[in-house]
Amino acid sequence: MTPMPVSNRRIGVDIGGTKIDAIVFDSYDQIIFEKRVATPKAYEPMVKAIAALVHEAGQGSVGIGAPGTAHPTTGVWRNSNFVAANGQRMEKDLVAAIGRPIRVENDANCFALSEAKDGAGAGYGVVAFFTIGTGLGGGLVVDGKIIRGANAEAAEFGHTGLPWMTEQDWPPVKCFCGKQGCAEMYVSGTGLEMDYKRVTGTALVGPQIITNARLGEAQGLAALKRLQNRFARICANILNVIDPDVFVMGGGLSALPELVEELPPLISPYTFSGQAKAQVQRAKHGGNSGVRGAARLWD
Repeated sequence: MTPMPVSNRRIGVDIGGTKIDAIVFDSYDQIIFEKRVATPKAYEPMVKAIAALVHEAGQGSVGIGAPGTAHPTTGVWRNSNFVAANGQRMEKDLVAAIGRPIRVENDANCFALSEAKDGAGAGYGVVAFFTIGTGLGGGLVVDGKIIRGANAEAAEFGHTGLPWMTEQDWPPVKCFCGKQGCAEMYVSGTGLEMDYKRVTGTALVGPQIITNARLGEAQGLAALKRLQNRFARICANILNVIDPDVFVMGGGLSALPELVEELPPLISPYTFSGQAKAQVQRAKHGGNSGVRGAARLWD
């Protein structure tokens, strides 16, 4: 096998709340380098940590996935749960630290791109992606291209309003973004925990709620049922606007069959026709989708 040119190497970096992952793809889409470091708490150490990872990875194109987005005019980073990055010109700072051109993208968009290219969304024209973890992220890929929108705010599914609210959803829960009733406050690990405490008066972490449900505890089962129904409504709302070929679910809560295998028939009644058939798949690359998608930002 002929050694691949250095220029065909693609470096991907994914900035998470607790860790920064880096990989390198060769020209045959094989991973030839992987490393993970802890995410520093402050902004400048985070920039230095990313630059060190890229330099260790060697030559090649550089793509970086991060929570939040850059303002399309000023380049100022915003809406990140890594709050130290907000208000910074992160791409400019990373270019200066790394010393070569880079591409920076929202982390959920990187997840979506990876799954659309060679994951659960491969072969589909329109792929809507959800990452269901502590929060609820979204991404949209059409014909292999990330859809960002004029304001770089496309596919922020977690910050659409929870549709068709019921008495169980009322009053609308205040979101960290300052608005009320955002989908993320209901369908996420945080949302599950808040909902359980609101209904039962008992504070439990998400894994314990799920364990209780699996053991047949009535309150845990009811909490999972509310989570499932709310997610079905959110997906139907997206279907009514985009009608994607497939929904791909990633993040920790995507392991739940209630949010993948059992979801399609619950989506249909909330669609315009009441009969739409939703395709729902679990992410193929799991937690590695983000860093894989970052490496593909130059494809």
